[in-house]
Amino acid sequence: MRSKFYEDPIDPYLPQNGNRGYRVSRYELELSYKPASNRLAGRAVIIAVTTAVRTWFTLDLSQALTVSKVLVNGSKGAKFAHQHGKLSVTPQQKIPAGGVLEITVHYAGTPKPVRGPWGEVGWEELTEGALVASQPNGAASWFPCDDHPSSKASYRISITTDSPFYAMANGTLISKQAKASQTTWVYEMAEPMASYLATIQIGNYRKYRIGTPGEPVPMQAVVPPRLRAVFEHDFARQPEMMALFTERFGPYPFENYSVVVTEDELDIPIEAQGISIFGANHCDGRRGSERLVAHELAHQWFGNSLTLKRWSDIWLHEGFACYAEWIWSEAAGGPSADQLARAARANLARQPQDIVVGDPGPKDMFDDRVYKRGALTLHALRLELRDHLFFELVREWTARYRHGAVTTEEFVDLAGHYSVAPLRALFALWLGTKPLPQLPPLGGQAHQNTK
Repeated sequence: MRSKFYEDPIDPYLPQNGNRGYRVSRYELELSYKPASNRLAGRAVIIAVTTAVRTWFTLDLSQALTVSKVLVNGSKGAKFAHQHGKLSVTPQQKIPAGGVLEITVHYAGTPKPVRGPWGEVGWEELTEGALVASQPNGAASWFPCDDHPSSKASYRISITTDSPFYAMANGTLISKQAKASQTTWVYEMAEPMASYLATIQIGNYRKYRIGTPGEPVPMQAVVPPRLRAVFEHDFARQPEMMALFTERFGPYPFENYSVVVTEDELDIPIEAQGISIFGANHCDGRRGSERLVAHELAHQWFGNSLTLKRWSDIWLHEGFACYAEWIWSEAAGGPSADQLARAARANLARQPQDIVVGDPGPKDMFDDRVYKRGALTLHALRLELRDHLFFELVREWTARYRHGAVTTEEFVDLAGHYSVAPLRALFALWLGTKPLPQLPPLGGQAHQNTK
């Protein structure tokens, strides 16, 4: 039986996002983009199943885009209205619960990021080209969607743009067709994907293979030609990271992995499903961003395959990705995870202890303290379980909920099966209180709280 959450996917952190009455199974997007004028035109087909009988349905869509036509199940008689970031659609006839709902939306405009408490997210115009970085609520800046993290669907994304540009989207490139001065690129993402993880990357890029032929996970780089040499140095150890994380976390969850480096500088790297996006500033010739390379790769398991059901559980994404940085350092001959954990705890002890990491609130959900204390939670758990059981737990976690939506409670419940001693006190201490717990000594009891 589905939980009420699935029938009523409204998140208190982002109450304006997400929609009732249906579950999307697939998006088919046909997009045309002119980089010189930042003009986007699209046809989106949203295929869903209704969960309740409703006279009307809504989709999230930015007001920067103008809707010209809407069809429901092929009918032209549907009424629609577009205001306050919501596209409401009224079919001619009511659709029974469990019925097919196929909404086709024709739209166009000058896309721009969605402004919110975390800055601007979504479609962003570059010096030459564009990128999409939608976490947490920017997907509606470029296509109509059910913009909620638990709403996962397969995607086909077609993007037509000027031929000098390379266009990339999530999944596998299934066709590329040049005609006159434009090229159409078509990508298929078969694995379920949350809308905020859908992306388009357009720029003066070239594609290069990463690693050697025959490796289990095909990897590629999409980078400006001028950055190829420094990229190959700075990102050289990605195949080793992939091998390590596959052993520690379980099989890589997608068909391939791509890294995009933009011509522009970016404040932080960005993850999308099957793709990580870095700025030119992350190629410095000194591997200065290698911990971030590990962080973004880890998100393919934690965030992309396993996606939170509600934003209050964001430590499940960022805590695991941060901890992956420490695991990589440990394996690559740098400081151990324990050394990095104790250094991180010492740093956190000097900062305000005024948020609850397991429910930080929308204003603080991207606070670095959520990342670091989330990672410390995992290290405390590792000290409690010891390495063998800890990584066995992690592998079961990624296998059991592969391509699904997850909660902290589900992780806590699963972890309980790996310990004779109760673990709820450990999680309550690290995730449910503001004061910063002590890490136990190696071999100590992780749930103790000595000061």
